[in-house]
Amino acid sequence: MDPYNLSLVDGLLVVDVAAADDATALAFQQLLADRWATSPAQHTTRDAGEPGVRLRCYLDLRQPISPAAPW
Repeated sequence: MDPYNLSLVDGLLVVDVAAADDATALAFQQLLADRWATSPAQHTTRDAGEPGVRLRCYLDLRQPISPAAPW
């Protein structure tokens, strides 16, 4: 299972993420959402016979980038 896959479609960056668990995948998605306009996934999926979870979200690259969120 590849950790991520990126593809660009009409100004939208499609981000496929593989993670060990739901919390990790959703936390990664939140980091992206803090910087770019996103269409977030509400849940992760599991592939039969594969460890971990998958998540797909979309980043709108046509929108201006926000400054990094303060930690």
